[in-house]
Amino acid sequence: MKAIVYEKYGSPDVIQLKDVEKPTPKDDEVLIKIHAASVNAYDWHFLTADIFLIRFMGGGLLKPKNTRLGADMAGRIEAVGKSIKQFQPGDEVFGMVKGSFAEYTCAPENALALKPVNTSFDEAAAIPMAAITALQGLRDEGQIRAGQKVLINGASGGVGTFAVQIAKSFGAEVTAVCSTRNLEQARSIGADHVIDYTKEDFTKNGQQYDLVFAANGYHSLSAYKRALTPKGIYIMAGGSMAQIFQSMLMGSMMSETGGRKMSGVSAKRNQDDLVFIQELFEAGKVKSIIDRQYPLSEAAEALRYLGAGHARGKVVISVESNNKT
Repeated sequence: MKAIVYEKYGSPDVIQLKDVEKPTPKDDEVLIKIHAASVNAYDWHFLTADIFLIRFMGGGLLKPKNTRLGADMAGRIEAVGKSIKQFQPGDEVFGMVKGSFAEYTCAPENALALKPVNTSFDEAAAIPMAAITALQGLRDEGQIRAGQKVLINGASGGVGTFAVQIAKSFGAEVTAVCSTRNLEQARSIGADHVIDYTKEDFTKNGQQYDLVFAANGYHSLSAYKRALTPKGIYIMAGGSMAQIFQSMLMGSMMSETGGRKMSGVSAKRNQDDLVFIQELFEAGKVKSIIDRQYPLSEAAEALRYLGAGHARGKVVISVESNNKT
């Protein structure tokens, strides 16, 4: 089978489309024929090692330990191990599975859920990491409740577009912050209010929010804190390297006992959350916003486009066109 492989850290130029051995599922795994995968900042960080800690987080100090990229996928189960109980051959599934920039992969059943019936494989592949980041950040870290005022900074990217919709599904009043060209997209997915960051700084306009979810954007923690109500919560889900490190190192120190809380979120694979999101999709409350689609042979271009930082929604790799066996 064909798969995207990288043997050293660097720009998208270092990745290669190679013939590799088709995997065989273990007793507790399923074999999936991948129809689509999506690109995340996660892939960019592991490719470039632009966050040096990646090298100590299983990435490999001098070169990548795992030479395969990809974390999201949607496809059809081709075979199941003898211990598998939830799925059978022919089931259409989606989930967070490493090495998904490939024609086939193996995965444990708890990494998967049935694909929403009202989505294509491309739309389903766009969901897992971005939507789970938004869900776990808003619900678990942010303790979102109906009627709250919630601001999504970076509302036009992969995580941000899901965050707007998921916040609305919880009954929040949502303000989306994005650039001029993305204001209408934010309105179309449910934002009650929009702020054009090229014209207005929401941290200086005097408005305060019960929950600020930062999927992207460049403000200091003190500026975010100024935009919170007295018991408001700030959740960092993405941004510049400086911002990520500032949140990691200073967030807990800047939190107040019984007051404002500064926190962050990193998606944790969870089958129950996949099913929760599947149900939101099937209820018509959430949809995937896809900016661009690339064939597997152009994965480098997909990563390069994502790395430029201007994707509107998700970038998807359509594997099926490469997948003829």
